[in-house]
Amino acid sequence: MRQSRGHRNLTWNITHDLGVSIVAGEYSSGAAFPTEAELCLKFGASRSVLREAVKMLTAKGLLSARPRQGTRIESEDNWNLLDPDVLGWLLERKFSLALIREFTETRRAFEPQAAYLATQRATDVEKEGIRQALARMKAAEHGDDDPLQSDIAFHVAILKASGNRFFKQLEDLIDSALRCSIRLTNQFKGVRLASIADHGAVLEAIEAGDPDAAQVRMTKMLDEALELITEAENGNNQRLAARQAAAN
Repeated sequence: MRQSRGHRNLTWNITHDLGVSIVAGEYSSGAAFPTEAELCLKFGASRSVLREAVKMLTAKGLLSARPRQGTRIESEDNWNLLDPDVLGWLLERKFSLALIREFTETRRAFEPQAAYLATQRATDVEKEGIRQALARMKAAEHGDDDPLQSDIAFHVAILKASGNRFFKQLEDLIDSALRCSIRLTNQFKGVRLASIADHGAVLEAIEAGDPDAAQVRMTKMLDEALELITEAENGNNQRLAARQAAAN
């Protein structure tokens, strides 16, 4: 039987609320998860809805079910960080500079290669998608578009233009994580907007069919972001050490 839209929305809302609670540390790793009866009472939902929500959280690596042990909270090491929901919950509810750094390191591993491939494989339509994203970034400078969304659109457009099906499927992951990482690195730079010149240089290399230049220019942007994040991490560590020294 096909589920109603309301049923699916309720299941997702409960999955979201429970997922946020888990990543925020409201449940200890290895602890028993509330029973279906307890969750039904808490959310006022049927057992079938709660059962589906638990299955979704299990698929995302946040929960595990074992015979005679019931459902338990999995350790963070087992969470599926490539799941956009899990990564989004972590970045929004359990902010971590280390997590942002690791994600940016991951971007550095594939986005320059995506730009490289885009110079060779991008269709005219895909190139136009990158141009439109850059145009949106320029419009955002004048308050006519959203700075974050236009920046995300640029990076996603390059993934799509790479001609690599695996890169294309990273769109949701990139969207979730860039919402935090771009906002953070722009804040560290003391600016609200991303560099139009740097992004435009990547587009220029793609349009010129220059793979090495596209790769180098994308790498440069990500290296700058990593440098800013590392500086912020070091600053946090120094402040923590100072507080600990003062406490002693």
